[in-house]
Amino acid sequence: MKKPPAPEPMYLPDVESHESDGHYGRMIAMARASGFPSPQIWHLFAFKPRMTEALSAFTHEVMRGPSPLSAGLRELIAAYTSRRNACVF
Repeated sequence: MKKPPAPEPMYLPDVESHESDGHYGRMIAMARASGFPSPQIWHLFAFKPRMTEALSAFTHEVMRGPSPLSAGLRELIAAYTSRRNACVF
């Protein structure tokens, strides 16, 4: 599997360098251990988990909740949008 390009450093170094043993902190650690960059949003979720719970729940509902669009099509739309915005997805 080809590695995606490394993202630009965040403008929030305290957020990016924050160590967390929560769910997103573990996901970041696994990505790093595998040699893959982690999505920068994970750093925000790991930094302030209580403050980002609502965003996480919202995103999950949008992507996986009831909809006339399949979950796969919603993922494709999100990936296309991210690509158009030059965002690694």
